[in-house]
Amino acid sequence: MGFFLVLGGARSGKSAYAERLAAGLAHRHSLNVTYVATAQASDKEMLTRIDRHRQERPDTWETVEVPLLLEQWLKTCETSNVLLIDCLSLLLNNWMFLDGCDEDEIRRRSENLLLAMKERKQPVVIVSSEVGQGIVPMDSFTRQYRDSLGWINQRMARDAEKAIWVVAGIPIDLKSIEVTLP
Repeated sequence: MGFFLVLGGARSGKSAYAERLAAGLAHRHSLNVTYVATAQASDKEMLTRIDRHRQERPDTWETVEVPLLLEQWLKTCETSNVLLIDCLSLLLNNWMFLDGCDEDEIRRRSENLLLAMKERKQPVVIVSSEVGQGIVPMDSFTRQYRDSLGWINQRMARDAEKAIWVVAGIPIDLKSIEVTLP
């Protein structure tokens, strides 16, 4: 079974689309959905946001919080549900800010995450932000974050069964419009 990457900017509708995709895959394969949250409630606004998202999801969906060691959790997880991982951008944030990962460690963890997703027999839907279309950040740490997430997104998109870019709530299948070199 493959995995699906859903990309988009802030408030693009990427998470809502990913939820519909996961629900559709679960229905097609007679499975349930496990929502894998990478966010942490670091302030009141984030806690409110997390609670709102939780209330919007179906009651039948299981929710697990995996803010750091997602690749290890995937290797040991025994659920046969469709996994909806939201999101890579917050996971990278946690790796950098909470674990102090450097570029080499980020790449190692990303590759291990990719392998763990590819080994699953059930579908995985993973969400990530597209942050590379803005201006170049002024500080080196923010540039490192932007560059690392860009690299992770490219790596995931290359191996994903589908890479969907959501703009203004409209999903675009990037692999169906992929241009190859002559």
